Amino acid sequence: MGVSAGANIGERLMSVGARHYGNIREQALDWLGKVEIDQSRIDDLPHTFSGGMQQRLQIARNLVTAPRLVLMDEPTGGLDVSVQARLLDLIRSLVRDLNLSVILVTHDLAVARLLSTRLMVMQRGEVIEQGLTDQILDDPQAPYSQLLVSSVLQV
Repeated sequence: MGVSAGANIGERLMSVGARHYGNIREQALDWLGKVEIDQSRIDDLPHTFSGGMQQRLQIARNLVTAPRLVLMDEPTGGLDVSVQARLLDLIRSLVRDLNLSVILVTHDLAVARLLSTRLMVMQRGEVIEQGLTDQILDDPQAPYSQLLVSSVLQV
């Protein structure tokens, strides 16, 4: 994070062979726009960004090379509720628009319900239940899954 926002994105492009500065900068500007970061911030250092902007910058950095599968580990962790909502909307639209597959690791069942179609519940590294997200969250079968769902409802 010691280089500019544009360089963060450009670094990934260079790792896959891009060498033309103008093209790299143009793609970085395009991706900043896609993740709802003001393009005038391209030369700013990421530490001057809010937590939500830093998350969006890292999403742009990872998606610029057009992966088909993305792993997201607690993508909304540490963000306040309003920032989480914007980030979740952005992730949903990027997944839809780019036809991405995402493996999402989260403890937040609301995030899981919003972003996933299939859910896998794990306990101590073992899969204890899997299936359609709504089916598992609405009618959990495994005792641990029942405990997880009920703890969210009682909070």
